[in-house]
Amino acid sequence: MTEEIEFIIESTEESMNGSIAHLEKSFLNIRAGKASPAMLGSVFVDYYGSQTPLAQIANMNVPDARTITIQPFEKSMLHAIEKAIMVANIGFNPMNNGDIIIISVPPLTEERRRDLTKQAKVEAEDAKIGIRNARKDANTDIKKLEKEGTSEDICKTAEDEVQHLTNSFIKKIDEILAHKEAEIMKV
Repeated sequence: MTEEIEFIIESTEESMNGSIAHLEKSFLNIRAGKASPAMLGSVFVDYYGSQTPLAQIANMNVPDARTITIQPFEKSMLHAIEKAIMVANIGFNPMNNGDIIIISVPPLTEERRRDLTKQAKVEAEDAKIGIRNARKDANTDIKKLEKEGTSEDICKTAEDEVQHLTNSFIKKIDEILAHKEAEIMKV
């Protein structure tokens, strides 16, 4: 194979790995039972005029499976953090005791579990779209090389390799999704 084709295949694999990494990061925000600071990953606080991730302005702890405590580095940020959690609309009701914010993570209802499963399926489908787009881009680049004079056999082999990559990454997404669904539905 030519260097150009090897580069196309490597960059395609890199792009597909990026889709998997993004999916795994998205799944961290879908809670499946026990409390975790990752549940607050989408919360951004107005910190002196700029939107800052909650983790950068406060310590978050999980004293038990149903509680998250948030202790801001600056006490004056308590109200802003409380407001940001409410605005993030992630289904939590923060309680401010003057020193820390306490979030009681409610147990999931059957309906909420089904909603979270649907959300996980949407995230997985988005990742599959990313994989397919990477395949399309690679095949376009390979066709371009074929028009520029690269042998048809080499290009066909490269397209087969890209398809093999696509199939393996889609299978991996299905496995990750199945694991997440089992985690969500487990009571």
